[in-house]
Amino acid sequence: MKLWGGRFARGGRDPLFEKFCESFSLDQRLVHYDLSVNQAYVRALGRAGALRPAEVRRLTRGLESLRRHVERHPHWARGVSSEDVHTWVEGRLEGEVGEIARKLRTGRSRNDLVASDVRLFAKDSIRRLQSAALDFLKALLERARELLGAVMPGYTHLQPAQPVLFSHYLLAYFEMLLRDAGRLEECRARADELPMGAGALAGSSFPIDRQRLAKELGFARVARNSLDVTSDRDFVCELVFSCALALTHLSRWAEDLLIFSSPGFGYVELAEAYSTGSSLMPQKKNADSLELIRGKTARVAGRLASLVALLKGLPLAYNRDLQEDKAALFDAVDTTRDALELAARVMRTLTVYPERMKAATLEGFLTATDLAEELVRRGVSFAAGGM
Repeated sequence: MKLWGGRFARGGRDPLFEKFCESFSLDQRLVHYDLSVNQAYVRALGRAGALRPAEVRRLTRGLESLRRHVERHPHWARGVSSEDVHTWVEGRLEGEVGEIARKLRTGRSRNDLVASDVRLFAKDSIRRLQSAALDFLKALLERARELLGAVMPGYTHLQPAQPVLFSHYLLAYFEMLLRDAGRLEECRARADELPMGAGALAGSSFPIDRQRLAKELGFARVARNSLDVTSDRDFVCELVFSCALALTHLSRWAEDLLIFSSPGFGYVELAEAYSTGSSLMPQKKNADSLELIRGKTARVAGRLASLVALLKGLPLAYNRDLQEDKAALFDAVDTTRDALELAARVMRTLTVYPERMKAATLEGFLTATDLAEELVRRGVSFAAGGM
């Protein structure tokens, strides 16, 4: 089935165009959100007098039957030829309850529906990302506490500069990721508004109680402007930016550990569980977990660039270009969560060699600044003697 038709003559579309339009392979991931939004909207239609109580019960039971089907069949999406997840839900619902399923579309567009689905997905994704970030923060704190007395060379320009505590070094990344977690929370707050009731762009003539609908779906508020909420994806950009920046910080951490684990430094060693070997050189132990964190950072940064480019030329209001936001969003949140979880495990299993770090600290005059400051305290000008 299709959710549109009207003025179009029967004759069908070019199969290549059908394939080009298809988004079910991606947005099937939104099915539980789509079902939840539809169930709440059916109740709202009932309260607005657009559906009779018996119709509300029938549609609600049908949607719940679809949810059970999805939960019981892990491969439920296999072989589906629907244009998108919204089309699948309505078509499958019609198979369950008959033509009454078409009333589901009353006063509603795919534009406000998908915007609601994606915002719910974003909110849940942020919670999972925050949980993964918190675990990495805990891992950093655990190792910082464990290695409190370990001294290492601090670097600028990758040249030995001054001694620092290894714990102080770890807590630098703690601060970075703590800010990243805060950015995610700010992003969640801005995504936390309900689009339903905005229709395609100009609202609905049905008296939908949007405040109650927002409460039922767990949104903090309703969107104020129907043109804005159906056509912008700045909250997606913001979430993907937060992912890209968190990964940028992880990439710096990974780069440090790659350097510190190399034979020229030897400060740390990765567990074998997070290393690989060589297909040719049997002696090799490669820190591929760290290299892949570094590499996947570039991919998520690219996803952010694609989203900004996607939005930059769109006139108000909705445009089909927005279908392309999901590939970037899904990939960014999945990659970032995996990287955070992996980083926590690498951190907890990392072998640290404090004696090697201390030996490196005793070379290269790393306390020269302290000596110069002591001379200043004794009356020598800091600029004297080339200091």
